Amino acid sequence: VVKEKNRMGECPVWEEREDALVYVDINSQKVCRWSAATGEVQSVAVDARVGSVALRQCGGYAIALGTRFAFLDWDTQVVTTILELEQDKPNNRFNDGKVDPKGRFFAGTMAEETAPGVRARRQGALYTLFPDLSVIKQLDQVDISNGLDWSLDHRTFFHIDSLAYAVHAFSYDVHTGKIACPRLVYCLEEEEGMPDGMCIDAEGKLWVACIDAGRVIRVDPETGKRIQTVRLPTPRITSCCFGGKDYAEMYVTSAYDGLDDATLAKEPHAGKIFKITGLGVKGIPQNFFAA
Repeated sequence: VVKEKNRMGECPVWEEREDALVYVDINSQKVCRWSAATGEVQSVAVDARVGSVALRQCGGYAIALGTRFAFLDWDTQVVTTILELEQDKPNNRFNDGKVDPKGRFFAGTMAEETAPGVRARRQGALYTLFPDLSVIKQLDQVDISNGLDWSLDHRTFFHIDSLAYAVHAFSYDVHTGKIACPRLVYCLEEEEGMPDGMCIDAEGKLWVACIDAGRVIRVDPETGKRIQTVRLPTPRITSCCFGGKDYAEMYVTSAYDGLDDATLAKEPHAGKIFKITGLGVKGIPQNFFAA
């Protein structure tokens, strides 16, 4: 549905009030919005790599870029910094993020590669930005903080640290926003590649984007079993969300960064955004950051 290619398309969010898909291109340092009605893509350039975007209750967006949380006013294109973090880690940046059921923005960090395939280990963390604009650190020594979501009963938090090649669950206190007691939910098989973004459906099952494996997989967090695989026409599948009418469609982002010239020549769809229909399951609306 979006033929405009992204270097590193990520963090798709369905914005019902605009009938649009909002997403980021991390490496192009921009926040984008695709109109379902017109097919037009608008974008706002920012001054650092932007890992995630979230809807704000009062309009506009909360974003995590570089190592800071900020607000983006879409109409004026003004970015207002809320808080700087990890200033002692100049090689770190924010990655994936999402808003919890009480309007708090969870987003995690990671170390950038210093050479292809080379990065400092366990430099990342997971943070929560509260509506009063205070921040707590939830996890430390994370490699690549990535996909995240909450169970339908709001008692479990799901999180991916990509280099663990697994999905973990934590007990989640909806009143305080705190997470605790990690346990393994699903370990990816070799052919599934590395887990990236993730979302939950209306039946409480998880959908995980598998970067470099060209697919999204559906996992039952109760049984720890994969129950469905949907293959996409390009390898670097980065994230997914439900949207569209009744949240019956799935939108999937991809990337072309990380592919060499020979591979790129054979991958005309790399970096595009796809829509999957006919899954037979719906998603749930996104939460709004409550400030």
